[in-house]
Amino acid sequence: MTGADATAAERAASLRKQLEYHNHRYYVRDDPAISDAEYDRLMAELIDIERRSPDLQTDDSPTQRVGSAPLAAFEELAHGEPMLSLANAFSEADLTDFDRRLRETLGVGEIEYMAEPKLDGLSVNLRYEDGQLVAAATRGDGRVGEAITANARTIRSVPLRLQCADPPARVEVRGEVVIRRQDFERLNERRLAHGERPFANPRNAAAGSLRQLDSRMTARRPLTLFVFGVGESSASLPTTHEAVLERLGQWGFRVNDQVRRVTGADGCLAYRERLIEARDGLDYEIDGVVYKVNDRLVWERLGATARAPRWALAHKLPAREATTQVNAIMPSVGRTGVITPVADLEPVEVGGVTVTRATLHNLDEVRRKDVRESDAVMVRRAGDVIPEVVSVIESRRPAHTHPWQMPPACPVCGSDVVRIDDEAAHRCMGGLYCPAQRMGALMHFVSRRAMDIDGLGEKLIEQLVSRERVQTAADLYALTRSDLLGLERMGERSTTNLLNAIDASRETTLPRFLYALGIDQVGEVTARTLATHFGGLDGLIAADDDALTAVPDVGPVVAESVRRFFAQPHNREVIDALIAAGVHWPSSASTPPSAQSLPLEGKTFVLTGTLSAYTRDEAKARIEALGGRVTASVSGRTDYVVAGADAGSKRDRAEKLGVTLLDESGFTALVG
Repeated sequence: MTGADATAAERAASLRKQLEYHNHRYYVRDDPAISDAEYDRLMAELIDIERRSPDLQTDDSPTQRVGSAPLAAFEELAHGEPMLSLANAFSEADLTDFDRRLRETLGVGEIEYMAEPKLDGLSVNLRYEDGQLVAAATRGDGRVGEAITANARTIRSVPLRLQCADPPARVEVRGEVVIRRQDFERLNERRLAHGERPFANPRNAAAGSLRQLDSRMTARRPLTLFVFGVGESSASLPTTHEAVLERLGQWGFRVNDQVRRVTGADGCLAYRERLIEARDGLDYEIDGVVYKVNDRLVWERLGATARAPRWALAHKLPAREATTQVNAIMPSVGRTGVITPVADLEPVEVGGVTVTRATLHNLDEVRRKDVRESDAVMVRRAGDVIPEVVSVIESRRPAHTHPWQMPPACPVCGSDVVRIDDEAAHRCMGGLYCPAQRMGALMHFVSRRAMDIDGLGEKLIEQLVSRERVQTAADLYALTRSDLLGLERMGERSTTNLLNAIDASRETTLPRFLYALGIDQVGEVTARTLATHFGGLDGLIAADDDALTAVPDVGPVVAESVRRFFAQPHNREVIDALIAAGVHWPSSASTPPSAQSLPLEGKTFVLTGTLSAYTRDEAKARIEALGGRVTASVSGRTDYVVAGADAGSKRDRAEKLGVTLLDESGFTALVG
């Protein structure tokens, strides 16, 4: 091995160690030690080393969590030790009987248990040999499961190698794979934004994600593993279940922080009551409590039935589902204009809370479940999330019901309701005017990349809206000193500063103004493209679908969204009022778009390090305004790498590829 090879091998080993450490801090301990950008930099460097020297890539490298080519089908995989089901308790009497039988069998006065939440996910068995993950399987029938090794490797909370100096030659680790609530909400938001059907609940999403034949799909799902025990082991383990869980934590696994040691049936019941109270605040779904005898030495003595061990019991929690009737289905308009069908319900108690409405997500879900007004339905409540309709009880459907239809006009402002190119979501097109979208539209309008009105934050906008000082963006330019003085945190100085910022925002650019309007599908780049192509606002407003799709990088979806936005009279009224209030931009009428100077057109840039005179977004915006484009990685097709202070591996790669490097002064000279 040459000196260079040895250096690369040492660096790769160091990077793997750092990345696994930060994976553990982020995905297991919820305590990140570095920023996402720094983590990405380390990962990019390791990927680059392994790409240049494939022999340095190891099976337990963090780069191998991205997934691999799809399988034709899952193979079967036998567990070294059976994964038995648990006997269920549905009442306090069931629990006290369980405790009494154990005490009589063992001849003791009381028993110490470990109590833990029963997570609502998918159970898995992970097999490690000499500390390295070699296989993973679902529970299956308890003896044989489906081999999901490639999928398990993509889960960041699954250690690819045990964090210990002397691991067992062979050990099975058991746990539950879930999607935590916040991750689930973000996942469904992304699916809706991409026109995909949302998942019904976290459990289904986790199970479906883990059983993907394409592990690359699994890698894109936010799965988390909580471990609850071990199976077969070639090495002796601690004599208590509590100590086994501690050891699993030391090996790098995530152990549930709600696990407690309790004594006797009374201790178990008290734990269950505390968990019921805490249930809505947990970041994952649970459907019960599991009690396990803490002393592992008596497990073999207690034995098991054909299906379940005698030393453990699952105690169900109160039901989170109930049956009720749909009185009406109402379209609810959100802050972004997305219209969500909401079922108005006959009041019913679910999990200790009276429920009067439930989300139906979107029209596709209404049709899939065939929910109709007057239907009897099953309703489910999960924590603080709005309850949802799980299913319709069709046997109780009244005669003469009809499928529900999305209204053609917004129930709040009367603007058109549109579903573009088979997206899952329907949207109100009156974004500038619709009262339901007022807060979202105003926050976007004043944001830094739009009209950049410094000092006008969410709390101040809320006060202005609630006091009816502002209804549309145009009203911002009519605000007076007396309108602002007396509002929370608004004194003489802050009022003067805000009025100056509002006044300064009157002078803008057409791309910024178009972006500030909040047109669906129109981001900064598309706004700039439209402004460059049409040269002014009038031509854009008058453009039909053919004229819009003639614009580079503007497809039918964007064209339809733009045309429909400007077709709404309310939106045009607000635009006219903004222009009447003095909002203006340089005219490009004297210079045809084809003749406009774009000195960086066709040039590709990569930004790395820190610039003193520009933020990363400002530098990117300047490049794009001059016709260039910014990418994330350096390649042979990169024209310039702008290297600020603390530039990292991208600078090194640029030098290696012969790409032109610009320091800050060189960049400033280039972009003017």
